[in-house]
Parts: sequence; C-alpha cells; structure tokens
Amino acid sequence: MVAITALALTPGAATAAESGWKMGKPRLTTPWTNQVSTTNALPEYPRPQLVRENWQNLNGVWEFAGAAPGEVPPFGEKLAEKILVPYPTESALSGIQRHEDFMWYRRTFTVPRHWNVGRDNTLRINFGAVDYKAKVYVNGKEVAAHQGGYGAFSADVTSALKPHGEQEIIVGVEDRADATWQPVGKQRLVPDRGIFYEGASGIWQTVWMEPVAAKHVGTLGMVPDLKSSTLKLTVDTGGNSGLTVEAVVRDGRKVVSRSKASASGTISLPVPKAKLWSPDSPFLYDLDVELKDGRRTVDKVSSYFGMREFGTAKGADGKLRFTLNGKILFLQSTLDQGYWPDGIYTAPTDQALRFDLEQHKVLGFNTVRKHIKTEPDRWYHHADKLGLLVWQDMPSMRTGGRPPADAQRQFQVELKELVEQKKNWTSIVGYVPFNEGWGEWSREITGKIADDVKAQDPTRLVNAHSGVNCCDSLGDSGKGDVIDWHAYPGPAKPMPDGKRISIDGEHGGYGIEVENHMWFGEGHAYEMVKDQATLNSRYVQNQRDVLASAQSCGISGSIYTQITDVEHEVNGFFTYDRQVKKMDFAQVRAVNQAIIRNADGSGSGAPDPGPGTPGIDGVHAYKFDEGTGSSAKDSVGTAHATLTNAQWAGGVQGGGLAFAGNGQAGTGANLVNTAGSYSVSAWAKLDEASGAFQTVVSQDTGRDSAFFLQYSGQDQRWAMSFVGLRALSPEKPEVGRWYHLTGVRDAKAGTLSLYVDGKKVAAQNACSAAPSTGHTVIGRGQYGGQQVDFLRGAVDDVRLYDRPLTDAEVATLAKRD
Repeated sequence: MVAITALALTPGAATAAESGWKMGKPRLTTPWTNQVSTTNALPEYPRPQLVRENWQNLNGVWEFAGAAPGEVPPFGEKLAEKILVPYPTESALSGIQRHEDFMWYRRTFTVPRHWNVGRDNTLRINFGAVDYKAKVYVNGKEVAAHQGGYGAFSADVTSALKPHGEQEIIVGVEDRADATWQPVGKQRLVPDRGIFYEGASGIWQTVWMEPVAAKHVGTLGMVPDLKSSTLKLTVDTGGNSGLTVEAVVRDGRKVVSRSKASASGTISLPVPKAKLWSPDSPFLYDLDVELKDGRRTVDKVSSYFGMREFGTAKGADGKLRFTLNGKILFLQSTLDQGYWPDGIYTAPTDQALRFDLEQHKVLGFNTVRKHIKTEPDRWYHHADKLGLLVWQDMPSMRTGGRPPADAQRQFQVELKELVEQKKNWTSIVGYVPFNEGWGEWSREITGKIADDVKAQDPTRLVNAHSGVNCCDSLGDSGKGDVIDWHAYPGPAKPMPDGKRISIDGEHGGYGIEVENHMWFGEGHAYEMVKDQATLNSRYVQNQRDVLASAQSCGISGSIYTQITDVEHEVNGFFTYDRQVKKMDFAQVRAVNQAIIRNADGSGSGAPDPGPGTPGIDGVHAYKFDEGTGSSAKDSVGTAHATLTNAQWAGGVQGGGLAFAGNGQAGTGANLVNTAGSYSVSAWAKLDEASGAFQTVVSQDTGRDSAFFLQYSGQDQRWAMSFVGLRALSPEKPEVGRWYHLTGVRDAKAGTLSLYVDGKKVAAQNACSAAPSTGHTVIGRGQYGGQQVDFLRGAVDDVRLYDRPLTDAEVATLAKRD
C-alpha cells in the first residue's frame, strides 16, 4: 500500500505556547506521552483500506467549552479553552482533563485551491468516532448528525462553504455515559476501582477532510473466496448508475490481475495461486480501484486485502474446532481493553497503538480480543499487517437492570453499524454482541441478534454471548457459532456441540503490584501473587491447563486477562503505563506456542472411567437413624461421619440430621474421585431460602470444593455446581419442604446434571474436573480455603456413587416408601 503523508495539520501550525493549549498532568506517563504536541496529534492517514491521494488532517488544537442542554451553537465566537483533538476530554492529552455532559468544539480551516471544490469536487469532512451524540456545523449550517460513540461518519459540507478564506466548523457533543443506556463499554462517570474505568467523551478519533468527486467510491466490499481463488469486490457508488470499475490486484510491484466490469454488481477479481494470509504468514495483496464514467476517471482509491477463510471442522477426536484456511488452528488470545493512562480511549501515537499488538506476537499469541471497545482503523490495519486474529466485541450498555425498548433498538442500530464498518478487515475472525449478559434483555432476542449479525457478515463467526455461564447472562440462546464460558483463574472448559465450537472466553487474571506504576497506587486482580517468580509459574501452569482442556475438552481458543494493567486492575503482562514487563516473556512465549502447536484436534478426549459399582445402595451411605451420639454410620462403607454442631432430628423416613448454619458432618475421607464419574444424592430441607449459599454435600480440595450439591443463594435455586458453573433447578425451593436432590457427574459425556425429586431439571456442559484428595463433607462447602456456605436446614439419606446414575435409578431413589 502506498504511504501517504498528510498536509500540515494547520498551515503555520502554532506551538503549544502560541496556541494556548497545555497538556494536563497524567497520573502515569507512557513512553509516548511526551511525543505528543500540537503539530503531530496522530498525523497518519486514518483510513488504510480506502486511500485517496489528497487529504488534510484536522487534528490539533481546537477551541473548547462546556455547554448547557439546548444551548445555541456559538457561531463566530471564540471559545474559552483549548483542546487537543482527537484525545477525549477526560484525558490528560486533551488538556481539558474533565467530563462534560454537553460540549462545543470549534476551529477554522481553509480549503486548498487545487482541490477544485465546488467545481469538479465536493468536500467531505470525516470523523473516526465521536462519543456520543454529535452535530456538525460549517459556517452556521448543520451538515451532519450522528448518534453512537464508536462509528465513523462523514459530511458533505460543500453547500455550506464560503467562496474563499477561512471556514468555521463547530461540533456539538452530548455524552452522558452510564447515566443513560447508551453503549459505553467499560466507561463510567464514576470509575469503581474495579473493572469499570474513566470515561472518554467527545472527539476521540481523527478528524480530516478530503476532496471527493460527485460520482465516487463510497465504500468497498471485499470477500476472499479461496475455492475460486478470487476476491469478490463490490463498489458502493451512492446510487450513481452507468459507471464502470477497473481494478488491479498487485503483489508488491507485480500485477496479479486486471479486471474491468460494471460498478453495479459483484466483481470477481482473479487471484491465481493465492498466497494465503495467516498469523505465521500475514501476506496482503494491494488493490487499486478506478471508477470511470465512460472513458473519464472520476475517482481513484487504493486498498488491500488478505486471502483467508474461517470455518469449522471436526478433529480426529470428533470434536468441532475452528479452522483457518481449512486447517485447525487454536486461537490463543489476550483480553485487550484498549485503555491508556494518558489518552484513555486514544493511544498517544500510532507507534503506541501498534505497540500492544506487536507485544502479542512477542508473547506468542496469535489472537486478540478487542474487549467491549472499538479502535481506529489503523489498529485493525496493524493487526492485518502483523498477523493477529481479532475477536471484535460490541461495546455494551451499562450493567444493572435491563434496558428499555428505545435503548434496545439503538443498541442494534449501533451493532449493525459496527459490523458494516469492520467487515473488510482481514484480521477480524468474529463478532461478540454480548458479554456476560451486560445490557442483555432477552435470551431469544440475543439469539435473533446473533442470526442477524451472521446474515450481515456470513464470512465470520458470531459469538452470541461471551461468558454465557456468568454474571448477568440470561442463558444460552443456542445460536451463533461459539459456546463461550468465563472462569477465573480457570481456564473455562466448555465442550463444543454439533454445530458450535467452544472457547474459554476469559480466564487467568493473575496480578502483582509494581510500585510507582499503578493508577491508584495499589491494585487488585482475580488472584494476587507475591512475586514475579510466582506470577510466571502460575501463568505457565494455567496455560498447561488450557492445553489439557484443548486436548480433552475440545476448546478452540482461550483468552487470557490481560495484555496490560488497566487502572485498578493489575493483571497485565505490562504495567498500565507500558513501562514494566511483569512476566518472563520467554516462558510465556514458549508455553503459548506449545498450545498452538499441540491443540490440533488429535486428542482422544477424556478416558473412559469404567462402569463403577452396580446397584443403588452406593459406595457410601448415611441414613442418620442413630438418633444419638457424635457420629453417623456409613451403612455401606467404613467412612463414618463425625458430627459438629449438628442435631439429630426427624427425617424423611426415620431419623435425619439438622444444621443451624454452623455445623457439619465430616467423613474424614475422600469418597469421590472428582476427576472421574460420580453421583451424590440426598434428601434436603431448608429453614430459610435467602441470598446466602447453603451446601448439602461437598468435597474439600484445600481451596474450593470440588463440587457442591447446594442451594445457590445468588440464583435462589437448587444446584449441582463446580466453581463458576451451576446446573440450576427452574424454581425456588419452598422453606420447610423435603426435596430429593441428585447431582451426577458423567466424565465420559462431559456433563454435570441436577435432578430434583427424581427428574432431571438441568444439565451443563462440563468437560473435565480436577482430581481431589480432600474429605467429603455434609452441611458446608469450601471456597478460597475457608469453610463456607453452611446449611440451615436438614438432610437425610445421603448416598455417594462411583458412577453416573441413570434417570431410572434416580427416580427410584426419590420414591418414599
């Protein structure tokens, strides 16, 4: 692609002192902070896939003022403050360093004479992104309005121009962030010292202008077709008819093919013996497009594309996996939030923008998840050039509650805009409409949205809801191409089904504090460690677990949290200021590349655990018919249970055991092989059903129970659970009523099931589970190494099995004599 340098930002651009602009004081500085000045605010060509020769950058110092709702635009008035565009108002680089709900931007510009605007050409002013509602005025005339903080938009301002001299542009912006239901991603008006951060209001991507013919190329649509070895090209001409396209595909200086066709349809451009794009070989072809009206060239643009294809196929182990160019590839990724301590949403320089992506390659990753944010076009261009696949999230609405109907509609409008504007990037592998249910309002609508995105761009994968097992998620819609779970520290272990691959959508999050390199002077992570050696070892072991999950469970990708620290989160490979490497990068690279190399679909899956012990008596059983004493007999085995703060009481049949929220019955033995198949059943009755967890039966590990047969206070349902995974009953249990509960772990099938009163009410995909040498316990659980979730209620007839029970066997157990 031809490199093009912008005209000067402003003819005779002023120094910072002359302009009146002064950088704010960032809490942390990056290696690029002090490279930013009034004359070089992101001067690079901003639209790498649709390049024209003539253009002028309008970044730089603008006038700025806060505003009131309904205020008349300040035409012809000098504004009191100076802001450096395109850095968000809250950022130090902007010079404003505060939030305004309403604001005005103002500057003047002149139109180069040789552009022939008003005669041969029109003038377009382009905005990479403005958060959130924007109105644009030129010389007092409104020329554009746009709603949405992440989409690009343009304005034909020709009719508003004066014949010559200085022209005035004013941009009015409204951004009330999470005070409304607008998509905001991680932005918050009040950051929570957790996973939500500073806001980023106003103009936050490049503003620029260009002369464009009346008949011109609006957009290009580029779809590689490996089967026919062609590029399917569509040229949007804004409805102008009778035009033709001449397209040249080049490999460097070598012409690969020339094509000429009507601009009204899809054109197949030959790419014989195509060089395929991949992370190991990110080859890109150059593309020149001329738009002609008869013999006259009316527009000329240059672009580029990669020949590659995304798909799915079953591996040798029979599990559905992701493929790139027809070959199984494991998507080894980080979570990339795209935040900067100096520019917040906007990287200080293009070198900085590229840096994070380059470090992904250094660390041995082949994929990046752009988390609940979008980036300027140049970020995707760098990903294309470097060979990094990209999961593209849709920025979410705020958390807490469900959005109203108007917000639902607007979210879908902005998602459609996102897909339309991103669908040419070679690197984007798929779209993620929802994360952990944030802003989700209907499971059925989530499925429909996934279908709509797939229809809009059928060449990529759709991950309907990342972290569908977590948080505010309304559950699996069954739609899209991906099953995605989150687990910290994880990894998550969802299994693919017949039509959807599975990925670990978030895991890891190991953190360490680095003095003088933290946003708040201290920080948190999903698991804090004491030193770098421990951080390295925890990461390496966690990634080995990812490989085991890929081989036995069939996950097609994993996403580690995260590439850099962000504000209070200190779980990055780099500190937030990008000044300190926090891990041994050689160790990280070695284990990451081992995963990509060996997660090839050849795994044989989980071993067959064998038939187990026949019969429904179980391998251990507790009837609780003693009525006295400090122990309960194991009527099948020898692991008699020692009672602590437990009372003998009436049971379903004969005696039972009652707990008042501080007791347990410890078996003193490891009764269940949690790495294999097993079942656990019990009669249980609750004295209260509030928001507190209560455990009927569990097995210790020293950290977290290997399983919980429990009442989930968060869901107010019965559950058979692993940490981060619950098979839940559909209804809240009644206080004082006896229920028969059975949890079944089938290692061969990779499932975790819950039965209530003899009927299966829930099942979860659960590929593997860690072995446990801890003791089996009745009446409490274990979490974070602590005894927790004590039962307030009673139990009777607890039985454990070394195999998965059948539906008929569970139904028999639930019958009362």
